[in-house]
Amino acid sequence: MAFDIDRRKFDISRMSISTPRIGSSGTQPALKVLVVLLPESSLMSLACVLDPMRAANRTAARPLFDWTIKSPKGNSSRLTAGIDIPVDGGFTGQESGDLLVVIGGFNLDRHAGRGFTARLQSASRRFACVAGIESGCWLLARSGLVDGRPATAHWEELEDFAAGFPDVKVRSDRFVAEGKFWTSGGASPTFDMMLHLTRQHFGAAVALDVASIFVYDETHAATDAQPAVSLGRMQRQAPELSEAIRLMERTMERPLVLEALCRKLGFSRRKLDMLFLRGLETTPGRYYLRLRLQAAQRLVADTDLPVSEIALRSGFDSLSAFSRSFRSEYGHSPLKMRQAKMRVPRDGRAAW
Repeated sequence: MAFDIDRRKFDISRMSISTPRIGSSGTQPALKVLVVLLPESSLMSLACVLDPMRAANRTAARPLFDWTIKSPKGNSSRLTAGIDIPVDGGFTGQESGDLLVVIGGFNLDRHAGRGFTARLQSASRRFACVAGIESGCWLLARSGLVDGRPATAHWEELEDFAAGFPDVKVRSDRFVAEGKFWTSGGASPTFDMMLHLTRQHFGAAVALDVASIFVYDETHAATDAQPAVSLGRMQRQAPELSEAIRLMERTMERPLVLEALCRKLGFSRRKLDMLFLRGLETTPGRYYLRLRLQAAQRLVADTDLPVSEIALRSGFDSLSAFSRSFRSEYGHSPLKMRQAKMRVPRDGRAAW
């Protein structure tokens, strides 16, 4: 699946939020933010929305952001960590303000039906900016709000997102902040997106203060592609190992034999073995297989795709070979893991 990776820089002058930058008088009103939190969302995604705003208020010693949290039905939202988040009421679609943030996670159909879509469409007309976080991106797309516009989603779902919404200009960027509708692919990109918002409205110094509170080094641009493997410092400390991992990541559906992998990298087989042994304490073959099985496990747990299709997507031509490898890695067959996922206990956590 090819994605539009247009690298045009975002011109904040095109964004419709009109709140001025912080000035010496500090008299302009705080940005009014509504966070709509769906059940089965990520605690980390929620924190990456709320804590940058809290920290900005703290560093400025006055409210720069004023936020409210609501849920689709007004009930507390139980997150994937098994934690209930109290809310300030139900999302009616009649709210208004500067920024509307929709945070979604698993089982969107269960938590956001047609009524939610209509409310989101209605509310979007009364907010200067609307942002979808993780599966919240899907809700913006389902509502038709990003038709003809650039948008991203979590890297695990990009291919399905692009297939499901052909009118959306899907990018693999960490976050997309163009025009009125913003999208973010995950928790860390959301933190970057909130720093971006803070910088544009209140200045670089405030954004730097916020990042410093969390000892956070903002090293990625919005247009950096989302990786399946977050290599971090390894890219600087072991660039050849990082290059090998990136090639494995790109070829999971059609895995290369290790000799072919070495030819593409320009490495000898001995060098490839040593890179993985020193850097990851494993062999390249085992790591490559683990990458593919991790991708398969996510599809088993989070989608309704047939196991045969999951096997093909993770590079297995034989369903029996896939099942054997999966059981060896996780101790359960793909079908048993899926059945157990459907019987998640009341605390929201699966047995493994």
